[in-house]
Amino acid sequence: MRLAGKRVVALVDEEFEDLELWYPVYRVREEGAEVILAGAEKGKTYIGKYGVPAAAEYSFDELNSEDFDGILVPGGWAPDKLRRYDKVLQMVREMHEDKKPIGQICHAGWVLISAKILKGVTVTSTPGIRDDMENAGAVWIDEPVVTDGHIISARRPPDLPEYGKAFCDALAGKQ
Repeated sequence: MRLAGKRVVALVDEEFEDLELWYPVYRVREEGAEVILAGAEKGKTYIGKYGVPAAAEYSFDELNSEDFDGILVPGGWAPDKLRRYDKVLQMVREMHEDKKPIGQICHAGWVLISAKILKGVTVTSTPGIRDDMENAGAVWIDEPVVTDGHIISARRPPDLPEYGKAFCDALAGKQ
């Protein structure tokens, strides 16, 4: 298992896009990495857009970026909530500074925008936030998955197989 010993944090909040959270989580776990779910409240069960639950094992305030090898930010409406937490933005900035894999899909780009880490980065997202991404200084392209260094981005659920593989490759150091 090529990701044995790796640790990844996946962020949750209300109305995450169910597949965009769970598919990458299971994909990374099947390669041997430990994935923990973190939300604003430890122990709270957050509900996805389509009713799938996700229980936060840790609160954001309990986390330190140095304890993780990568981070997954799901899409849906959760990113609009996640980007309001200073600790989330701090973790994303620290992971960016340390060149650790940052996975974002669909509307998750909002979190990276608020962390102010997209200037000059080539990304994709749902076309609905293209202007937001470009206004943050990103170079936006309409591709299923875009990897620019340690930032792995995808558009929407049909892109999940390629996105999961690209994130795992980055975590394994095969960018």
